[in-house]
Amino acid sequence: MHFTHTMTYDASLAEVGAMLDDPAYRDRVIVAQKSIEGTATFEQVGDRVVVVVDVVQPADDIPGFARKFVGNRINVVQREEWTSADHADLHVTIPGRPGQMVGSIELTEAGGVTTETVDCEITVHIPLVGGKLERLIGDLLLKALRAEEQVARDYLSR
Repeated sequence: MHFTHTMTYDASLAEVGAMLDDPAYRDRVIVAQKSIEGTATFEQVGDRVVVVVDVVQPADDIPGFARKFVGNRINVVQREEWTSADHADLHVTIPGRPGQMVGSIELTEAGGVTTETVDCEITVHIPLVGGKLERLIGDLLLKALRAEEQVARDYLSR
């Protein structure tokens, strides 16, 4: 399933980039997404910045058919490899579960306004219910990105 979501900020690309590189911002996002626990780590690997956000979220809001695949808690690992100030390769997994999201994050600036676009393919390799699970993951990702966008707007308004 293809998934695209854009978020727009009244800030320069440099300001949005600095926000995304701030561990305090990432910690606020983890809390806003109602994670049970979570960490964000940053590592310089050659000319890339690798950000790994590892969270555990409750599965309370997940329909019963999906809960039998994920259990009562969902561990989500998001890996961003920032190859430039405006592009990251994105890879999201649920360890031990048959699915992933692979794509990119793009930042573009026009007139002091920066747009962040998350574009990815969601795949779940489970016969019969894979498509339903992909749509469910897309809905959960949208909810998480909306929470992140609110944190970002608060962060950038300081």
